[in-house]
Amino acid sequence: MALELPRRLHAEGGFTLIEMLIALTLVGLVMGSLATITAEWLPSWKRGLVRAQINEKAAIALDRLVADLAAAQYVWPSRQNKSPLFYGDEESVTFVRSAISPNGGRGLEIVRIAEVTDSHGRALVRMRAPFIPLPGGDMSIEQVTFADPVVLVREPVRIGFGYAGPDGRWMKAWRNAGALPSGVRFVVRDDSRGSASLISTATRINVDMMAPLPEQGNEPAPDPAKAAPSSVAVVR
Repeated sequence: MALELPRRLHAEGGFTLIEMLIALTLVGLVMGSLATITAEWLPSWKRGLVRAQINEKAAIALDRLVADLAAAQYVWPSRQNKSPLFYGDEESVTFVRSAISPNGGRGLEIVRIAEVTDSHGRALVRMRAPFIPLPGGDMSIEQVTFADPVVLVREPVRIGFGYAGPDGRWMKAWRNAGALPSGVRFVVRDDSRGSASLISTATRINVDMMAPLPEQGNEPAPDPAKAAPSSVAVVR
């Protein structure tokens, strides 16, 4: 005799179609609100990050420029030319300092910091060359072969130079003046924000503006009122 087992109906839990539609609608509203807030906030965050990176690069470049010019020395290009090898304009500056290259050894080097254009655009580049007396005292840099280029900063950041005379007046160029400038100014600009400057800075360097006096041995020191060395300012 076959036994018939009773069938039990089991209720199954779940969402109805209306509940699913309501849940999807709520999720869509929340995600849309988040997307709107993110779209408004993300560009501002990105601009702030780019600005912080630009300021950091500019600060590093300025520290390097100040350190280089602080070590500038009064050096004649030859015995025939008694003007110091130091000249520059708004986009470049060339001077002599003690060598700091790990492969260069001791001695002096000619440093040129100039704005150049390469495949990536404009950049402020530091180059160096061992110092040797220039033939005939010619201070033209065309005869100097510079090496070891180091990019200090790239566009949109640009750094311009200014030079102060003994009277404190600023000039755009300094060439064959017979002395070192009393000041060098660095002006940092961001081309992406127009021509307005970001930073205008200057620092002092410990060199003599005029030619050094010859050694006097045991002779009396010269009258300070007649020959008083003065320190050069490099603006920061």
